[in-house]
Amino acid sequence: MSGTALATRKDTGIAYMLWVAGLFGFAGLHRIYMGRYVSGVLWLFTGGLCFVGQVIDLLMMPQMIEDSAHGRGW
Repeated sequence: MSGTALATRKDTGIAYMLWVAGLFGFAGLHRIYMGRYVSGVLWLFTGGLCFVGQVIDLLMMPQMIEDSAHGRGW
């Protein structure tokens, strides 16, 4: 057995539902869900970087989920 294990794959539907929570003032929950705690808290306190970061995350969500599944962060 290899010493490196893949991270648990995150559910795409949950990630998008958490992204939608950002429209109601809870931006960053999707990042926290995927293990990006620092940027998730930053998004939470800045409204998704004034919503610009939130829109970019919508476009980048498939790649973020894939990176999370392989243990890669940003």
